[in-house]
Amino acid sequence: MTKNTSNHTKTLKIPKIIILSGKFIAFLSTKWVTVYASKLFTTPIKHKTPKREIEMDQKSIQKMIDVPSINRKVNVYEYGNGGKKVLLVHGWSGRGTQLCKIADELIKVGYATVSFDAPAHGKSPGNSTIMVDFIASVMEIDKQFGPFEIAIGHSLGGMTVMNAIKEGFQIKKAVIIGSGDIVKDITDDFIKKMGLKPEISKLLCERFERKYGGRMDDYSAYKAADMSSIPTLVIHDENDPEVPVKAGINIHKHLINGELMLTKRLGHRKILADHQVIEKIINFIKN
Repeated sequence: MTKNTSNHTKTLKIPKIIILSGKFIAFLSTKWVTVYASKLFTTPIKHKTPKREIEMDQKSIQKMIDVPSINRKVNVYEYGNGGKKVLLVHGWSGRGTQLCKIADELIKVGYATVSFDAPAHGKSPGNSTIMVDFIASVMEIDKQFGPFEIAIGHSLGGMTVMNAIKEGFQIKKAVIIGSGDIVKDITDDFIKKMGLKPEISKLLCERFERKYGGRMDDYSAYKAADMSSIPTLVIHDENDPEVPVKAGINIHKHLINGELMLTKRLGHRKILADHQVIEKIINFIKN
């Protein structure tokens, strides 16, 4: 689909000092290292807005809104003047302008986009967050800025869109790109990268369940897919180093009304700016 690049297989790495610290804490106490891991797992990295996103940032109408259900604030971006609205949901450590290339093409065909910096992301306040905060933010934005025709989510944003639909978010079509799927797979991968014993992943999920209620596995995207009849386009790269392609394939398998697009050599983020991917999204929405 695109030419190979030298960095398409790069993935986010946990700094060595954090791994060493985790192992030392694990030696002292399983409980302490679970707390340590949970803190890291829920703390996104705030990146500086890259040049390619500056135009969307400058041309958007921005407003900080309250999300009462979680007592948090999120920065919302309204972009374009089209009659129909599309909600864009970024992934972990992303920003409300991250899907700018998709947003630009949507505006050209008559749509307007609404996006947001999830709690503790971008311009939104806070230091830590979790997917339930993403979902709550979507539901509140739907109340204040909806209704939406379409929702497009990347990575954790894809899982968020699927779970929001399960909770009653009404849209006509959905697009999820590089989405995670099974929550246990995500925590298992994180703990593995931390160099910790697999049992810590189980303890991590149990800690979150005590704090937020419910079962973490209930937030797995394939379970939400089972309950959705909304036409959904699943896009995933075969070489995604951060979210294995099996996640997208499994979500698609569970959809009643799903379509799957697999790409090559685009990785986890370049996929958001690929011409053929964006063309597929536009055609899926229009048809």
